[in-house]
Amino acid sequence: MAPGEKIKAKIKKNLPVRGPQAPTLRDLMHWYCMNTNTHGCRRIVVSRGRLRRLLWILFTLTAVALIVWQCALLVSSFYTVSVSIKVHFQKLDFPAVTICNINPYKYSVVRDLLADLDQETRGALRTLYGFSEVKSRKRRGAASENPAWAGIQPKFLNTIPLLAFSENEKGKARDFFTGRKRKVDGTIIHRASNVMQVHESKKTVGFQLCPSNDTSNCATYTFSSGVNAIQEWYKLHYMNIMAQVPLEKKINMSYSAEELLVTCSFDGTSCDARNFTLFHHPMYGNCYTFNNRENETTLSTSRGGSEYGLQVILYVDEEEYNPFLVSSTGAKVLIHQQNEYPFIEDVGTEIETAMSTSIGMHLTESFKLSEPYSQCTEDGRDVPVTNIYNASYSLQVCLYSCFQTKMVEKCGCAQYSQPLPPNASYCNYQQNSNWMYCYYELYQAFVKEELDCQTVCRETCRFKEWTLTASLAQWPSEASEKWLLRVLTWDQGQQINKQLNKTDLAKLLIFYKDLNQRSIMESPANSIEVLLSNFGGQLGLWMSCSVVCVIEIIEVFFIDSFSIIARRQWQKAKEWWARKQTAPSQQGQDNPALQMDEDLPTFTSALHLPPAPGAQVPGTPPPRYNTLHLERAFSHQLPDTQAPSEP
Repeated sequence: MAPGEKIKAKIKKNLPVRGPQAPTLRDLMHWYCMNTNTHGCRRIVVSRGRLRRLLWILFTLTAVALIVWQCALLVSSFYTVSVSIKVHFQKLDFPAVTICNINPYKYSVVRDLLADLDQETRGALRTLYGFSEVKSRKRRGAASENPAWAGIQPKFLNTIPLLAFSENEKGKARDFFTGRKRKVDGTIIHRASNVMQVHESKKTVGFQLCPSNDTSNCATYTFSSGVNAIQEWYKLHYMNIMAQVPLEKKINMSYSAEELLVTCSFDGTSCDARNFTLFHHPMYGNCYTFNNRENETTLSTSRGGSEYGLQVILYVDEEEYNPFLVSSTGAKVLIHQQNEYPFIEDVGTEIETAMSTSIGMHLTESFKLSEPYSQCTEDGRDVPVTNIYNASYSLQVCLYSCFQTKMVEKCGCAQYSQPLPPNASYCNYQQNSNWMYCYYELYQAFVKEELDCQTVCRETCRFKEWTLTASLAQWPSEASEKWLLRVLTWDQGQQINKQLNKTDLAKLLIFYKDLNQRSIMESPANSIEVLLSNFGGQLGLWMSCSVVCVIEIIEVFFIDSFSIIARRQWQKAKEWWARKQTAPSQQGQDNPALQMDEDLPTFTSALHLPPAPGAQVPGTPPPRYNTLHLERAFSHQLPDTQAPSEP
């Protein structure tokens, strides 16, 4: 190497290399390690000795691996959409309370409507428990040969026959009315705990439902108890009869607020029937709601405890109970929100007569996050099910609305126990002779989740639920029974014309145990801020990096590296283009038109090459005669070398 080149190389080696000005990636990495704030990389370069440098390489790579692992866990946790829960307590308002008599209508008023049904039900009960006494039949005809049915012309048993199954005779059943055995075709479905399951025929009682004019596709529903079977059979015919009665007439046949409520007090202040709002339920008749949304203001209690809640004494009038529709005595109560529909038949609490029932409440309000954290809905507008209830959206409202809509679509009428959809009517024999079979088939599909109602309906993101604690005490006591019943009879003298009995009365107390509310709120366990904070913590813990170091890394490893690679590639491209443009050629000394090919022809082929058309064949250039002149070595000739002049 020339001395000048050595000096240039030494100067270049001693000059500091600046980022993108580094000629190679190796020089760039060397510059980064010498100038970075991440100590591990710098120690790799400046450490003396191979062992120490190797240790620093090992430590740095381990730290980088830990960073990648921890950051991967953070990203995975960020996308698992988990939630954290906060619980706090605050005061609250008093809820709405709906109270219903278990018996929907006064039996003395509806007896005429249900006379035929009651007569056939009594005959069925006599047949069920005296069935073994029927040993022979004198003739085979349409008329009944069972003494229990003497003088009865069946109407409802012909529509839905009651059957008794024996475990010794599979595929056959004995008709309650005729006493004859009949073949049972189709599916036998056993109902227990309101859940339908396929069940083998045993010694059970049930009834058979068939589509119109098609006895080959019947469905037989059996029950583990004859009482349950007869009550279910009675309920079907009862709904069919009451569906044809106008609403105004049904309200008049049920209990008024003055009859149901004997005494009332709230928060130590007296109240009466004017504080209750009428709510007519198809299966429970007239129900009354305290602290309803129709009131101008929502009531609240001043303290917790039984003395500052709602206290009522109910008159249930046991003598007016329907003996076949209900088998218990008392009332049902439901605690719910003001804008919520009271599903008294599903979640109502029964109140016993001759007892004082105290119900202590704890309110829990839940706030759930919507998508992507859960599938809840804010108000039900995004659920493709029409709300047929005059109430706010809830999961139960959606399920019943979906089923009722399917009922109208497939059966042509609505089920009696739920509200009517638009332009629909309740099912009855006269207009829909096949509705019972259709209803049971549809309900079976609903339980098996074949109607997609459970898939479409979703929970609400915000809801309230009351945790109830009930306690019972005998009321009135034997010591106070006489005077207490006399006073209550005198107070109710205008509404009741008889002496009250303790089996007709029930006392109810509803109160808050304390005025604290438990709120369960969901919040994202991971957010962008938390993710960035965790990243910063990991980088600072393992590599003592800050935001500046991260920017420095981005600048060096991405911007500067890309600039160096792009500059080298651009230089290579320029060199390639220059070589391509500068092709090798040969020219004559004085004739630039003479150009030689890269592959010169041989002597033989040159003799046969034809001249190019229109081209002038160059000749041999003449010699330059000035090159033949001899130049003197000396500008002046020495005197002794000069030739003598001639005379």
